[in-house]
Order: sequence, then C-alpha cells, then structure tokens
Amino acid sequence: MTIPFDVLAEPSRRQILDLLLVRPRLVGELTDQLGLSQPGTSRHLRVLREAGLVRVRQDAQRRWYELCPEPLAEVDAWLAPYRRLWTDRLDALERHLDTMPDPTDGEEP
Repeated sequence: MTIPFDVLAEPSRRQILDLLLVRPRLVGELTDQLGLSQPGTSRHLRVLREAGLVRVRQDAQRRWYELCPEPLAEVDAWLAPYRRLWTDRLDALERHLDTMPDPTDGEEP
C-alpha cells in the first residue's frame, strides 16, 4: 500500500485533491484544469486510487472521481504537533505585543 505522504509529495496530485475537494469530477475535466495530458492525469489518478485517497464511481460511460478523506487523517495526525508548536509561538507573540506600550498613547487627536 502506498503511503499518503509519498503520494502527496507530487504537486499535480495535490492539485487533483484540491479540485476533488470542491466536488467529484470527470477525468476530462481534471485534465483540462491541470493542463496535463489525459494519460498523465490518469496515471496520477491511479496512484491516488491505490493510496485510497480517491475513489471512482461508474455512471454509464462516465467515471467520476471523488475524494476519500479518511487516509488524510494520518497526515493530519502527523501535523498536529507542528500546529501546536505554531499556535504556542503565535500566542507568545500576542502576549508580548500586549505588553508593549501603545504608540498612540500621549498623542493629541
């Protein structure tokens, strides 16, 4: 099984996921949006499918691709400590700025 981090390292695959986040799409629509060839788009979609990040829904002759967000939970869990790090640092900056004197104090209107 492919690891989501490996799959997400490719910018075109991230762009596909961004497009599918909005709504399911046909491969032709993804090809037009990405500016890739149809075989190139299909290769990226195959990798995303194998990683479990997208699924295909057959509708007569059409193949709709849609996002499967569950595997992204692994990525989210990995990012959580980094989010906390930045939140803590931004909170410390806000506390520091709150202790600084207001530059408009003492000025007349």
